[in-house]
Amino acid sequence: MTERKSETRQRIIAAAGRVLAERGPSDPAVAEVMAAAGLTVGGFYAHFASKDALMLEAFRQLLELRRERLAECDQRLSGRERRVLLAAFYLSRRHRDDAEDRCPLPSSLAEISRLSAGFRQSLAEHTELMAAHMSATPEEADVALADLALMIGGLALARALGPGELSDRVLRAAKAAVV
Repeated sequence: MTERKSETRQRIIAAAGRVLAERGPSDPAVAEVMAAAGLTVGGFYAHFASKDALMLEAFRQLLELRRERLAECDQRLSGRERRVLLAAFYLSRRHRDDAEDRCPLPSSLAEISRLSAGFRQSLAEHTELMAAHMSATPEEADVALADLALMIGGLALARALGPGELSDRVLRAAKAAVV
């Protein structure tokens, strides 16, 4: 692949990722993604076999970025300390309201069971890796899974409610429940 073609492909994936994180993988049309990338629809199939292939690649890259950020967390901290630190960021107003740097899971989870197996596989891998990063011992892995589910669900509910007192309460309550 030429450097220019590779750069164009990455522009398309980045545009798809922004829309996916906001509205999930099913909703955005190819024309919308291509326009957001500053390209015409005609060039889409030179880069991807289908919309599903594009959205899966965008989903994978978004999840990988999340894991890279978590890996920056000091591994000398206990699993609980890492989970509390992650919850402090993930369940914040800033993260809830950030249109540019959104976790794709709250907007995507309801759709994943209806999408190609690649989405479920990517989600499963991501969940396992996140739980491993969030636990210092194998015994903590289930606690980390529960906290991960709590954080994603809490953020999804807070985003659905929109900025306001009830949404803020959901964020605080979920953050306080992380063990």
